[in-house]
Amino acid sequence: MFEQTFKNIDDILHKDAGCTSELDYTEQSSWLLFLKYLDALEADKATEAVLEGRDYQFILSEPYRWSAWAAPKMSGQGADGKIDHNAALTGDDLKAFVNAKLFPYLAGFKQRASGPQTIKYKIGEVFSEITNKIQSGYNLRDVIDRIDELRFGSQAQKHELSHLYEAKIKNMGNAGRNGGEYYTPRPLIRAMIDVVQPQIGERIYDAACGSAGFLCEAFAYLSPKATKADDLETLQKRTFYGKEKKSLAYVIGIMNMILHGIEAPNIVHTNTLGENINDIQERDRFDVILANPPFGGKERKEVQQNFPIKTGETAFLFMQHFIKSLRAGGRAAVVIKNTFLSNTDNASVALRKQLLTDCNLHTVLDCPGGTFQGAGVKTVVLFFTKGEPTRQTWFYQLDPGRNMGKTNPLNDADLVEFVQLQKTFADSPKSWSVNADSVNLDTFDLSVKNPNGGEEVVHRSPADILDEIAALDAEAAEVLGNIRGLLA
Repeated sequence: MFEQTFKNIDDILHKDAGCTSELDYTEQSSWLLFLKYLDALEADKATEAVLEGRDYQFILSEPYRWSAWAAPKMSGQGADGKIDHNAALTGDDLKAFVNAKLFPYLAGFKQRASGPQTIKYKIGEVFSEITNKIQSGYNLRDVIDRIDELRFGSQAQKHELSHLYEAKIKNMGNAGRNGGEYYTPRPLIRAMIDVVQPQIGERIYDAACGSAGFLCEAFAYLSPKATKADDLETLQKRTFYGKEKKSLAYVIGIMNMILHGIEAPNIVHTNTLGENINDIQERDRFDVILANPPFGGKERKEVQQNFPIKTGETAFLFMQHFIKSLRAGGRAAVVIKNTFLSNTDNASVALRKQLLTDCNLHTVLDCPGGTFQGAGVKTVVLFFTKGEPTRQTWFYQLDPGRNMGKTNPLNDADLVEFVQLQKTFADSPKSWSVNADSVNLDTFDLSVKNPNGGEEVVHRSPADILDEIAALDAEAAEVLGNIRGLLA
């Protein structure tokens, strides 16, 4: 039933002039889902308060609650929870209320909230960042009617909704070349978590959290281990932390965590790379970092000034942030382009040296092409522990035995051998170890070279090659400009 409802919502949005892509469909259904969920949450808490003989202070004023403006219900015998369409707004009246009254009211919570970690602040931030793009008030009414069909009462219902929402994020991620910003394959995330093994009481962080897939999967991993009330409170309030720069990803990440059961997600809407890493103190550090930072971006000079190793490559700046943000003994699993292991530019060499010197890079998972839909680059996952130098690195070359694509994606079974062999760093036809003292101290090259199957031939995508050509052209132009300046 829920799946058909989601399809019906997308069909309605597809017909609306204001929604032109899968990204719009997900964004617009997200804010409506958010308000429907909030109404159900408040209703549950109000009922609990009555049973306990205490008052409940609603977050939203009565006119702005879902049950008042979106889905007022018929009363009397035979009403059966149906929407009272004589009382419900529609058409231009509905659109005017949403745009001129509802959104400004909700956005105002950002100023009225007592602090950034409250659900009120999250509401204010979400509705400060997005707008209602549904241009037809009649389409908006149709979508609201479908959203109102959804129920959040049981764990089974919440699980189904979170599963369907994940599917929407996956479709959005597949919609273009920037898909990796929104969707990291969940089997890969689960394997990374299985290796890192976070524990209840540890703080888990993703500085480029996107749709919050890493944090949601870590919550799913830890929830069965929560056996006491204190454990549940710890998971809700003091475990999962994220930062996200882009408004759409931030909103989707918040909604994804809420649907997975985290009521007030600790996600901050900010540009992580805009922070000087020298300002990171011990209180700002984390026990576990799980991340797939954006790569291929070119950061401006003023952003690069926040880092000791200057580079325009976004992912390399994030790597410096991750290392600095880990506590001594903290563990990380980070997805990055496989060219990071072998690039010969000064920044890449310096960053590999820092990684091997300050951290124990104990595992490298080499992922095949097609692991990420819509992204043409090959990737590796780096697993490291901070506070001790690398003495030996175990490599595993993932080979599912098939070409992967939209109809044949990565699955959990593909990663079973990796997770099992990694526990003992066992050698196999797909895995081997490299001693740190054999690494070239001039280049710190860590290229994936399987001694059991010959040296890997890396077939780079045309997009990756063009990106590098563009970067080299930009560097050449900068050098020529400097020379001209000297000759002037």
